[in-house]
Amino acid sequence: MEVSGATRLFPIIGDPVTHVESPVRLTRTLTEGGHDAVCIPVQVAEGHLGLVMAGLAVSGNVDGILVTMPHKRAAFGYCATSSERARMLGVVSVIRRNPDGTWHGDMLDGLAFVKAQVDHGARVEGARALLVGAGAAGAAIAIALLEAGVRELVVHDADASRVADLLRLLAGHGDGGVSSGPPDPRGCDLVFNASPLGMDDGDPLPVDAGFLGASMFVGDVISGHGATRFIVAARAAGCATADGADMVEAVQTLMADFMIGGQRPPATD
Repeated sequence: MEVSGATRLFPIIGDPVTHVESPVRLTRTLTEGGHDAVCIPVQVAEGHLGLVMAGLAVSGNVDGILVTMPHKRAAFGYCATSSERARMLGVVSVIRRNPDGTWHGDMLDGLAFVKAQVDHGARVEGARALLVGAGAAGAAIAIALLEAGVRELVVHDADASRVADLLRLLAGHGDGGVSSGPPDPRGCDLVFNASPLGMDDGDPLPVDAGFLGASMFVGDVISGHGATRFIVAARAAGCATADGADMVEAVQTLMADFMIGGQRPPATD
C-alpha cells in the first residue's frame, strides 16, 4: 500500500514492540478490506503512557490504538466507555474513537484465542476444558470459553490466589461450571495453556505430556517462539492443536471489525 496524508493511523503501543506482528498483519487486513489505513509500532515505556495517550488523543488522524504489554491495565483508565468484558477484567487490548472524540475500549484476547481453537477444529460448546494460567490472558480466555458454551472449566495456576480471584470474577458468568484443580488433562476435551510457560526454552510443560490423548484439542497462547514444546508434545500425542501464531492471525479480523466498525459493540458508560 502507499501511505499518504489521508492515511488513517492505528498505532500499537507497548514495551517492547520489536516482536509485534500487527503492523504487518493488521495493515494487510485493513488494506484488503479497502481501507486507507496503517498500523504502526510505537515503543512506550511503562510510566510514559499518559504522555503518549494525551498526544494520540489530539492527533486527528489516529482512529484507534492497539494495546499490548505492559499497558493493558493502565490503558483501561483512559477509556470513557468500554465493553462489559473489558470492565470485568479492568484491561483493554483495543481502543477506538467514540463519536465525541473520547476512547472506547475492549478486550479481544480471549475471543481471539477461542476463535483460533474453533478455526482449527476445536468443539467448545459442551466441552470439559482445562485452563492453565489465571493471569490477564487466562481470565480473558476463561470469560470467552464460558460465553462460547463450555460445560465445565477447570482452572490451574501456580499462584492459588490468582485462581481464587478468577473464580470470584466468573461467579454467575455463563452457564458452565468453573472450579480450581490440578494441571491434569485426563478427562478433558480441551487443554489450554494461558501461562508464560513456553516462552523460555528451559520452561517445564504446563501439563504432563504423558496424560495427553489423541481425543484432546490442545491450544497455547505463546506466540513469536515457533511451536512450543507443549504444542510439539501435543502433536506427538496425536492431538489437534492451535498455537499462538494462530491466535495472532485470528485476532486480525476481530481488531479490524472493532476499529472500522464491522461488528462494533455498543458504547456503554
